[in-house]
Amino acid sequence: MELSLTEIRARYVEADRPLPKSLEAQLKDDPRAGAQAILRAIERRRHARRAEAQRVRNMLRFEQALWTTGVVHVAGVDEAGMSPLAGPVYAGAVVLAPGTRLLGGTWGSSPDDSKKLTAAERERLAPVIKENAVAWAVGFATPEEIDRINIYHAGLLAMRRAVEGLGVSPAHLLLDARLIKELTIPQEKIIKGDSRSLSIAAASILAKTTRDAVMAALDRDFPGYGFAKHKGYPVKEHLAALTRLGACEAHRRSFGPVRVVLGLPPLHAPDPAPEPEDVT
Repeated sequence: MELSLTEIRARYVEADRPLPKSLEAQLKDDPRAGAQAILRAIERRRHARRAEAQRVRNMLRFEQALWTTGVVHVAGVDEAGMSPLAGPVYAGAVVLAPGTRLLGGTWGSSPDDSKKLTAAERERLAPVIKENAVAWAVGFATPEEIDRINIYHAGLLAMRRAVEGLGVSPAHLLLDARLIKELTIPQEKIIKGDSRSLSIAAASILAKTTRDAVMAALDRDFPGYGFAKHKGYPVKEHLAALTRLGACEAHRRSFGPVRVVLGLPPLHAPDPAPEPEDVT
């Protein structure tokens, strides 16, 4: 064996290079504990990749069912920012290529739900999605639009704008638990879609990373509220700042805690309760 075990580990375990079959055969015949440890590490990596490939196949089952019928441009659509007290609501739309293996092996420690990814993981994945997607777009609705038409319909408006912003015309939409009635494109709503469809999960990541960047900018425009940290969600820190500073231009005046600070009466018809979102 020309390479030392230290060199083999550095090259084929730490650097993640494919292990040549001839070298693997030599390691199997090598009784040293170090050689067997390298083989175990290689096998764990192979097992993880097989599991990841299966997970990606499962998350493409809705897309694959359409691709096999000749529907090529399938767009996943999802929103972010329904429950915060401030800032726009955003939506992403992503069209993946048939047979794609986008994101395989890159999701980190939360493989089944894009909302469980850390902020760092989402930031790492966003450019991968943009680079590999057939088309992608992000749309939003402003706090003023949210107050005028309510958050539920503003979320749909953001989703419609994202779809309309795509560089290709989608033939079918996959959406997370809702439909966009203003669009005549065939649609399918999938409960917990961002954990069951790869294109919806990708759209969710783009919507959330874009909105997070906007909230960081609003934190600079309106210091003291902590927008960069909590992204406008009604956490204790935000509620305390809202009481101390009052509402700013970025706040949604149709939301209860903001109306209390402004001395406005509660709305007679509360908005439908959105699904909970993480603050990370």
